[in-house]
Amino acid sequence: GGVSVLQPGQRPEPALIAELSRRHGVTMLQLSASLFNFLVDEHPEAFETVTVAFTGGEAASPAHVHKLQGLVPGIEVVNGYGPAESMGFTTTHAIPRGDVPPALVPVGVPLVNKGAYILDPYLNLCPPGVTGELYLAGEGLAHGYLGRPDLTATRFVPDPFGGRGGRLYRTGDLARFDAEGRIVYEGRADDQIKIRGFRVEPGETEAALLSHPAVTQAVVTVHRDRLSAHLVTEGETTPDDIRRHVADRLPEHLVPTFLTVLDRMPLTPNGKVDKRALPEPAPLATGGRAPRTPLEETLLALFTATTAVAKSAPRSSSTPARSPRPSPWDRR
Repeated sequence: GGVSVLQPGQRPEPALIAELSRRHGVTMLQLSASLFNFLVDEHPEAFETVTVAFTGGEAASPAHVHKLQGLVPGIEVVNGYGPAESMGFTTTHAIPRGDVPPALVPVGVPLVNKGAYILDPYLNLCPPGVTGELYLAGEGLAHGYLGRPDLTATRFVPDPFGGRGGRLYRTGDLARFDAEGRIVYEGRADDQIKIRGFRVEPGETEAALLSHPAVTQAVVTVHRDRLSAHLVTEGETTPDDIRRHVADRLPEHLVPTFLTVLDRMPLTPNGKVDKRALPEPAPLATGGRAPRTPLEETLLALFTATTAVAKSAPRSSSTPARSPRPSPWDRR
């Protein structure tokens, strides 16, 4: 047997959660990723008696997992995945101790009697390393949505890999299998956006931001048709340094135009990041940099000759190279 300790109230109260955990000697603690991060930073005493900490609902923060493992020797941190339609966690991954986990922490493998498939738009299995949509199967799957037969038919589809009457739940999440057969969550399919004609997955930019040693949390959204990143950092760094770090790893259209550093992320009543409460993005400085290649030198010369701009950076953060009418470039 055991005792479940629930925090009263409608909104998460980190200080109260920490106090309840200590008072009752909680040994297993389950938190959303954002609430997990906040407790690790502000109320690490919440984990004093905890032997297993579960995090889920959002992408896990490698920096916070590593920090907690250092603060509480012997604690096991488990990254779980599972929407309400599958009755709790469907997959789990026990994060090993040691070095900082990768930027995208795996959500693991299915539990007993549960299944997970990564499929292309035609319901074909995706090979390892190829991103597709995550579908769930097995015990605990909901029958559908009450009073919403249309949504039920869209989200719950026949299982082509199971027996007669089997069903799959279409999660709307993007994922892939890594080299060890673990599922790696990459973001929401409906979060995909277009920036300057390119299809962009914000999770890819978030992963690059989190690979910077000073970035502990990152949320990427769209602002004025450009990518905007809100960050929580630890240690000495600058927005320009972070942007260079991302630019060295991703194409230009995946590099945020706006970077805003916060003390902490705003949370919803469910303990997840409240994107609607994020402050207005702060534009990056446009100091630019020197050209690095012969092509960039040529482009800089063209900018200088046709716009009379004395200094122009190939990676301008706020002034895109657009011309509403024919320009001297057309003749060059």
